[in-house]
Amino acid sequence: MITETAEMTISRSPDVMSGTPVFAGTRVPVQNLLDYLAGGHNLDEFLDDFPTVRRDQAVELLHRIKEMLTDAQI
Repeated sequence: MITETAEMTISRSPDVMSGTPVFAGTRVPVQNLLDYLAGGHNLDEFLDDFPTVRRDQAVELLHRIKEMLTDAQI
């Protein structure tokens, strides 16, 4: 089941970026945030470079990833 919060955070459509998961309402792939963080950049730098992504969307994505990892007990 997709929650309302999830729907406001991530979208996926074959008509947008060939179905790549993007931040809802943008064409910014969610992978970009992970790449930025892995490259040593912080969240503010990401948001400055991708102004169409809202802070709450990025934070929600990170919380969801954390929950997935916790549930997987990795």
